[in-house]
Amino acid sequence: MTKADRWRVEENLHLPMVIGGRRVEASGKGRIETEDPATGRIIGSFPAAGRSDVDHAVESSKSALKGDWRTTTPAARGRMLVRTAALLRRDAERLARIETLESGKPLREARGDIETSAAYFEYYGGIADKLQGDSIPLGPDYMSFTLHEPVGVTAHIIPWNFPLVTTARGVAPALAAGCTAVVKPAAQTSLTAIILADILAEAGVPPGVYNVVTGRGSEAGTALVGHADVAHVTFTGSVPTGQDVMKRAADHVASVTLELGGKSPVVVLADADLAAAVEGTLKAIYMNAGQVCSAGSRLVIERKVHAAMLERLVPRVEALTLGHGLDDPLMGPLISDHQLQVVAEFVEDARKNNRLKIATGGKAVEVAGMEGGHFYAPTIIDDAPSDARVVQEEIFGPVLSVQVVDSPEEAIAVSNGTEFGLVAGIYTSNISRALAFARDVDAGQVFINQFFAGGVSTPFGGTKKSGFGREKGLAAMASYYRVKCITARI
Repeated sequence: MTKADRWRVEENLHLPMVIGGRRVEASGKGRIETEDPATGRIIGSFPAAGRSDVDHAVESSKSALKGDWRTTTPAARGRMLVRTAALLRRDAERLARIETLESGKPLREARGDIETSAAYFEYYGGIADKLQGDSIPLGPDYMSFTLHEPVGVTAHIIPWNFPLVTTARGVAPALAAGCTAVVKPAAQTSLTAIILADILAEAGVPPGVYNVVTGRGSEAGTALVGHADVAHVTFTGSVPTGQDVMKRAADHVASVTLELGGKSPVVVLADADLAAAVEGTLKAIYMNAGQVCSAGSRLVIERKVHAAMLERLVPRVEALTLGHGLDDPLMGPLISDHQLQVVAEFVEDARKNNRLKIATGGKAVEVAGMEGGHFYAPTIIDDAPSDARVVQEEIFGPVLSVQVVDSPEEAIAVSNGTEFGLVAGIYTSNISRALAFARDVDAGQVFINQFFAGGVSTPFGGTKKSGFGREKGLAAMASYYRVKCITARI
């Protein structure tokens, strides 16, 4: 079998969207094609939904909320979510292959994403029947207690970099709380969100509880977040779009969870285990070709180990293999030609700045047999000043900016020196310094001696322009239920 044969689509991926348990086309009959970013080949298509389709989906969710789903016990909801996890694991290889074809990420990363998606449904399935209220002591003449009620119809705007994981991260807690969901996946990567509808139905979730409207953000996404019957919006994406989502949701006083951009630091102090720091840095910035909101895109190194760290890191970066995701290379392509041009423009701007040094990479590359692919060499920009664009702005590509500091205290100041505050990491053998950093750094999640430590149970979210609200863990549930207090004089 040739490589080209291995990259072929093995099933019909020209899918309809799902509303009310039925597969439907858009009212306008338009469709959007999705491509394999490693080759540029069209691999599937889906409907281009408009406002009337969004209205249909929200109405379906409203009806389900008032019907079968309202009378489904929390324990029964939990069992459905746990069954969903088992079915995701059953279909993991198929789903991973589709995600790799759509997003370009290496197959092992896609497999990990499917397992994480299953873990979300399993985790929140276990929580569904444990959302208990409180008894409030007001004295012998009163009885006061609280109930947790689902907020209602929830909207989920999904990014293209982690399609199924981000869908599961929001939908699983929403369903556990008794809400219904309308999902608008990214136009580049919609297929697994559609397939998830079949899996949820097989697990016993009633029609209308989970609806998928596909299409462009400017049409379907805008209509969904602005819909008067949507009670909560969960959005992952860019800062400008997140600001627009917040404004549209405010018109009908819907709550929002925003997970926006990042410019996260990986701090390496002089007493760090450099071997571990190199491994952590490689994963932090080059996983999914750097197309990760929480990527460790800034390497903040104490001057004493700057040369030694780069001496170890650069050869490892230059050894990263690029290729088709289904061949499971160390790094895949960027999602689109547009994203390739964005990354190239950032690096070219840095190249014109004589204060910056391109230590490795810094160019688009062609991979044999994939001339239509969107590949960019993994890149390191050394000794970047704090005011450089590559330090201050999110690139969303495989570009690491190195900042050199002279003390742990300066490392904290430099880490806090952008408008973002999503995550931060530190490598040091001194636990006091590590905990002081964790206390003082302005970030929603801090990793010590391992970047991306944690899992589905650890709360995730940002500060500053990285957004607000928390996903993952028990903290995520607060977005999907409201507290009702009942007090009686007896």
